[in-house]
Parts: sequence; C-alpha cells; structure tokens
Amino acid sequence: MAVRVQSAVDRFIRSQGWMDGVAEAVQGLVGRAYEALGPNGKTLRNALHGTTVLGHPLHPAVTDLPIGAWMVGFVADGTGQDRAADTAHLLTFGALTVSALSGYTDFHETYGHERRVALTHGLTMTTAYGLEAASLLLRAAGARGTAKMLSAAGLGLIAAGGYLGGDLVYGIGTMVNRNAFLEAPEDFVDVGASGDFPEGALRRVQANGAAVLVVRQDGRLNAIGAVCSHAGGPLDEGTLEGGCVTCPWHGSVFRIDDGTVVNGPATFSQPPFEARERDGRVEVKVAVPLH
Repeated sequence: MAVRVQSAVDRFIRSQGWMDGVAEAVQGLVGRAYEALGPNGKTLRNALHGTTVLGHPLHPAVTDLPIGAWMVGFVADGTGQDRAADTAHLLTFGALTVSALSGYTDFHETYGHERRVALTHGLTMTTAYGLEAASLLLRAAGARGTAKMLSAAGLGLIAAGGYLGGDLVYGIGTMVNRNAFLEAPEDFVDVGASGDFPEGALRRVQANGAAVLVVRQDGRLNAIGAVCSHAGGPLDEGTLEGGCVTCPWHGSVFRIDDGTVVNGPATFSQPPFEARERDGRVEVKVAVPLH
C-alpha cells in the first residue's frame, strides 16, 4: 500500500509541467532577496542553510519544534485550556517562520523533479503557515471556534507536507552529504606523476575508486574529495581562488588544504586527503577514516 501511495504521488508530480515555471519564479524571488541584503545576505543564507550554525542542514533540525508545539496546541484546544493553547500556537508560528525561511533557502538550489517535489512540499507548508497565522488573528479577535478549525486543518497539511519532506531527503537525497558512502584508501596509493599536477591546476584523480581533487598551490600538494558534498558537483571543474575551490554547480566554497566548507549551500565539509611525492610520483590517502 505504501509503495502504491508513493508511486502515485511521484507520477502526479512528474506530470505537472506547470510547476517548473512557478518554481523558477520562487527561486528568483529568493535569490533576489538575498542579493538585496548585500554581504549580509551571504551571512544569513549560510546561517539558514546550516553551514555556519550547525555544520549540518538547519531545516530538518528546526521542523520538529513547530510540529510538537502544534500538537500541544491542538490537544489544549480540545480540552479547553485556552491560555496554554494560545501560547503553544504562538510558539508554533514563530518556529514555523524559521522553518519556512530555512526551507525556501534550501529550495533555491533544487532542480528537476527534486524541485517539483520541493515546491509541492513548500506550498503545502506555506498554506499551513497561513492557516496558523489566521488562527492566531482570530483568537485575538475572540473567534476561537473558527480559529480552532483553521489550526486543526493546518496540522493536517503539516502531516502531508512532512511526507513530501521525507521523500525529498530519504528518496531524492536533497541536502544529504554526497560523500557519506565514500570508500577511500587508508594507505597511500599512486595517482600519477608529479608533472601531472602543475601549480594552480585542479586535477581529478581516482584513488582506488574514490574521486579526489589534487591541487598544487605554492608548491605544496593539497587533496580533498572531488565530489561536492552538497549536490555532487565536480569540484575539478570549479574555480580556485585564495586557497579555496568554488563548486561550479551551486557556488559552495571549500578550503583546499583541509576541505572545510566556507560558504554554502553545502553544510558538510569535503573529506580531506594526505598527499605526498615520492620518486617523481604522487600518492594520496584519506586523512581520517570515513567509516
């Protein structure tokens, strides 16, 4: 039964071609909003992705709070505890605001079918957000009965939206670390001749099947995972500046000496590798075991 439901939802979303135009418009609004903030926009974006706050995606970390508060408000509404209900719903609204901001920030870098699912998820959650906002206004106006109905309807939408959010992460892999299952050599392996790595060149090599980016800067060899942790972009096709490589797909920035993420949308750093030269050959191994 669960498989049939998932397949039906997937087929329906894939058939909705109109979603692409709407998604592009929403992504454009998000991008322009951050651009309008100037340097502060990059700081806020990194915080809402989770790059500088957790080193882990922020959105899934903050979604439990509004759901929990909403459930408390629902039960308090049903048992006539008006003050507790109002407090819970006010907390719900505040937590939903943070969740929505982080969600739309992550949405900005989605594409294809992933973007359609993310749009459906976002619009469902935004509708629930609007119902909760209307419920709060009606509570203040004394129309508690209608307010309760609206918040209950919103809670139902949250459950549906949560299903789609789970599909984004566990089915499609949105914001999942692309290096989570990387098998990297723990002993040095040969990846080429020293002359294959000229100063400032981004070179992608295979180390026992692991894609590694090797960069010589100021005469020193640096090596990190070559697959961007955010969405799998090829870092060897990116740009090198100031000791950092920028992913060509979504602009995530990583230090080449240790793989640390500097700017999002990536939240996970690149796996660092040790690189050495022996008898005119270059060898690499993973700096820290990944599993």
